[in-house]
Amino acid sequence: MEFINVNSAIDTRIALIQLNRPNELNALNLQLMSELRDALKELDKDDNVHVIIITGNEKAFAAGADIKQMAGKTTIDMWKMDQFSTWEQIRKTKKPLIAAVSGFALGGGCELAMTCDLVVASETAKFGQPEINIGVMPGAGGTQRLTKAIGKVRAMEMVLTGKFISAQEALDYGLINKVVPVELYLEAAVSLAKKISSMSPIAVQLAKEAVNRSFETHLDQGLILERKNFYLAFASEDQKEGMQAFIEKRKAVFKGK
Repeated sequence: MEFINVNSAIDTRIALIQLNRPNELNALNLQLMSELRDALKELDKDDNVHVIIITGNEKAFAAGADIKQMAGKTTIDMWKMDQFSTWEQIRKTKKPLIAAVSGFALGGGCELAMTCDLVVASETAKFGQPEINIGVMPGAGGTQRLTKAIGKVRAMEMVLTGKFISAQEALDYGLINKVVPVELYLEAAVSLAKKISSMSPIAVQLAKEAVNRSFETHLDQGLILERKNFYLAFASEDQKEGMQAFIEKRKAVFKGK
């Protein structure tokens, strides 16, 4: 892979994917997104991996899409390119995704961070949807996920003016989980991943699906899925172990079965 690095040994049960186009501030070209999709599909099938972290570098998580690949395209060209099918596959990742963000997370970079399930940011992080400045609008979920995360008026201001927000503002708005010093942002993401990876992977994946469904459907439909997944958890050995460990006042040993 040319534009991402995958490290499956960063810690037990945690995989790290690093976007690696530093000279382009990790701009999300078609090849990078395809590599990311393929890596996530493989990691999703790896029983040794429970949590996946996606990061960039200190200067940029990802500073948007690769505009050079789109500038001369027609509507039909863009339709044939079908770039958003790759985003749909990424969205379907079953295992928890944590974005470790430092520097710019703009346009597609902000959308990629929002596609993840949790976001840890350094104090230098900047989030934004500046597509309006080049005569277009967000197309990979920026108008939808941002609005659901921070509310209509704040999302409208960011989308219609191209305004960037700081890591602290993103935290205050409810867009991210925590802000840490720049030298600690990856360490903080790994710490969060360790906590999640210690849980039953079956229960974690069922819970992730249920929480995400609340973003995508009405309450009654979401509750139906939540209850179904709750009952499904009782088919696992992890559920038996977790409850027995609680009764016996000991730490549960989950096996993902």
